[in-house]
Amino acid sequence: MRTNLWLVPTLEVLGAIGLYVVTHLIDAAAAKGTLTLPSWVISGNADNARQILTTLSAAVVTVVGIVFSITIVTLTLASTQFGPRMLRNFIRDRGTQFTLGTFVATFVYSTLVLVSVGGKAGNFVPHLSLTVAVALVTLSMAVLIYFIHHIATSIQLPYVIASIAGDLSQAIQEDSKAYDGPESGPSVPELLVRLEQSGGTVPAPSSGYLQFIRHEALIGLAVKRGAVIQLLHRPGHFVVADQPLALVWPAGAAPAVTESLRRVHVTGPSRTLAQDIAFAVDQLVEIAIRALSPAVNDTFTALTCVDWLGDGLSKITAHWRPILVHRDAHGFVRVITAHVRYERLVERAFEKIRQAARAMPAVFMRQLDALTRIMLETTLPEQRELLVEQAELVWRAAETSIGEPADLADVRRDYDVFLATAERVVMGEGG
Repeated sequence: MRTNLWLVPTLEVLGAIGLYVVTHLIDAAAAKGTLTLPSWVISGNADNARQILTTLSAAVVTVVGIVFSITIVTLTLASTQFGPRMLRNFIRDRGTQFTLGTFVATFVYSTLVLVSVGGKAGNFVPHLSLTVAVALVTLSMAVLIYFIHHIATSIQLPYVIASIAGDLSQAIQEDSKAYDGPESGPSVPELLVRLEQSGGTVPAPSSGYLQFIRHEALIGLAVKRGAVIQLLHRPGHFVVADQPLALVWPAGAAPAVTESLRRVHVTGPSRTLAQDIAFAVDQLVEIAIRALSPAVNDTFTALTCVDWLGDGLSKITAHWRPILVHRDAHGFVRVITAHVRYERLVERAFEKIRQAARAMPAVFMRQLDALTRIMLETTLPEQRELLVEQAELVWRAAETSIGEPADLADVRRDYDVFLATAERVVMGEGG
């Protein structure tokens, strides 16, 4: 719902219609003499009101066309510079949606007021409504100035990269809610065995990328049927219609779950950031790879992406504790989810950039710096082993692709810093 350009404008138009109803009723009461309008309300005859409102409506329509043109140009630049998958980030931007909605709502309000001028008697003038219309146009001009500044800022690469990193941080926080309630019933390993041996299969209702799962609704469905559901795919996976999407135990509950699955799963033609942490990582990697291509050759943008990837993976290492099991109010396991593994996130963040950065010492050095920062946040031996492996791959790539000894020595220095940090972290853990 957020990734569209019609929801916020529609709500604002409905608000404008509601505002018109209120102001028109007040104007009608003032025309009957049942109340008196304040002195600051615009006065004049019906012809003056029509002229003012016609001018305002025409001006607003013109500006709406300009705003739409700016938006289309921005989307075109974004598609060319950042890749077509970045367009959703610009479409879901609340600033753009609010600006479009403000101008459309102002036009609708001014048009409604213009239609009401004259009335049946021919001399009705909605003074308060006319004043509000002028105020809305003034507000729209302020919004236009904000929109121009917002667009000029939002198309800058550092801003785009930082906003994606912010979405990643938010996704990490939302996906790490710990369960502290009671635990009852069979254990997860036991349920997995039952699901594999005697569980029923739930087919995917449609093809597309799995975008969102309503876990609470899924838990309620499992409780109602007395079942346990194991999801075979996570948000971000491409599912094929009629292929297995979930397992249900007992198998007799599978038909009921299949019928209700459309309400708790959302699939679409593209991935989203709602519950897909890996998608944010992939977006940053895509920008970095484009920057490293011979056609662009923008090393500094790639370095910025590596910095934010290091920041995101540091937060994932320190705070990300994905919810793998969902329980009901009594502590019984109801939903077992599928999640991206930590090692896959690390590999996604470093491998493609390393492969695209052949003979680029600056990128190798920045990757080693990022791995050093991530190492400081590790708490498990498996995490440290994975980071050491990635650092070794970076060093081997530098050895085989960098011909200048001085540049190779710089990379070696950062690699030695990483190894010293890793040794210090291991010793601290052991102590």
